[in-house]
Amino acid sequence: MKASSTLVNAIKRFESCVLTAYKDAKGVWTIGYGHTNGVKQGDRISLQQAENMLKADLAVYEAAAQKVKRLNTQGKFDSVVDFMYNCGVANFEKSTLKKYIESGRKTAEIQREFLKWVNSGGKPLDGLFSRRVWEAARWNDG
Repeated sequence: MKASSTLVNAIKRFESCVLTAYKDAKGVWTIGYGHTNGVKQGDRISLQQAENMLKADLAVYEAAAQKVKRLNTQGKFDSVVDFMYNCGVANFEKSTLKKYIESGRKTAEIQREFLKWVNSGGKPLDGLFSRRVWEAARWNDG
């Protein structure tokens, strides 16, 4: 499975596209649609480079999500790819969310787990809450 256009559009909406490096809520240098690998102060990119970085980043998270059991619909796959894109593969791997998914817990229980990931730097952020709500809803989409 691959990320759907629904997911790509959601990532673009959640991340926005910034063509000059900036520090995110945790102080990590970021550019484009939330790309962080190798970014440093003063970096500048084109819109095409931002699109290419998004595709490359998505490929990493798609590959990781393909290893997760029970992601048998596009909605479930998209919700997990977006979660990994935003929170990282390592955080997903050690999460209760992953345990619930792979053990086949009920939809409502899994959706509640998404909603627990709304803090950055110990503080809740409205943007993260909106993103988790989207992921929880997408989980239930076919």
